[in-house]
Amino acid sequence: MGFNIGSVFLMVAIVSCLISVAHAAQGNAVYYDPPYTPSKCYGNRNKGALVAGVSDALWNGGAACGRRYRVSCVRGANKAPKPCRQGSVVVTVVDYCSRGCNGIINLSKDAFSRIADPNAGNVVIQYNQ
Repeated sequence: MGFNIGSVFLMVAIVSCLISVAHAAQGNAVYYDPPYTPSKCYGNRNKGALVAGVSDALWNGGAACGRRYRVSCVRGANKAPKPCRQGSVVVTVVDYCSRGCNGIINLSKDAFSRIADPNAGNVVIQYNQ
């Protein structure tokens, strides 16, 4: 019984996905309204609508700038009915979310709307780089 190269690549891809899911972290996410510039990382350069600011937990003195995170909604963080939407969104870190942010990740409203109802305002998320 032999393995073909396609089977090997498929197995590696599956294992990689499982490892990344197993290492996903959880925290709260909130959102902010446009415009998404200026930002702490890129000033007035527009980096699109799927962006985020991160709190001290991820900021690392600005080293977080440009990092990309896959974010999905786990559950509501308040009593909002049906806050989560299926799927995930990939965001690029462009900003710093200062104290009082209420979330580990402050998603653009465009990004938040892909994973949760904006009326919820604050949701528990799963995220990984």
